[in-house]
Amino acid sequence: MTIEKPAPAFSYDEHPDHPGWMQWRFRDDTRYNSFLGEIIVRIEDGQARVRMTPERRHSNFGENVHGGALLGFIDVALFAAIRGLGLIEAGPAVTLDLNTHFIGAGRVGQPLEARVEMLRETRRLIFLRGLLVQQVGDSDAVVCEFSGTIKKPG
Repeated sequence: MTIEKPAPAFSYDEHPDHPGWMQWRFRDDTRYNSFLGEIIVRIEDGQARVRMTPERRHSNFGENVHGGALLGFIDVALFAAIRGLGLIEAGPAVTLDLNTHFIGAGRVGQPLEARVEMLRETRRLIFLRGLLVQQVGDSDAVVCEFSGTIKKPG
């Protein structure tokens, strides 16, 4: 008798339209992550670049990206980053803390990128920090800086 392993909850595959980027998505589109839209990941120089493009459904009355949508994206970006960095495959890891400082407004319709780096990994925890940026002209505008701790799957 062969016991089949369940399919992983997330897929992590090469993106057909963005060479060098991976698609990272929850296979069940009825979960929260699907609200954020497409998430793509690229690893460069030991840092994860995690990107989404905010839509009107992510906006507030000021026509900027809602703070809750930014926080949700940052939380998801931490997991996409540690997957991209090869620190976890998938599983019931959890966010233990997430610290943020909003610096500027996020614009709807322009790619929003979380640049995430690992600070330290222990047997059970991963400590991360990063910047949330959007391109404005030829430079990056910082929307938020953040740090967080992830507890790895048991």
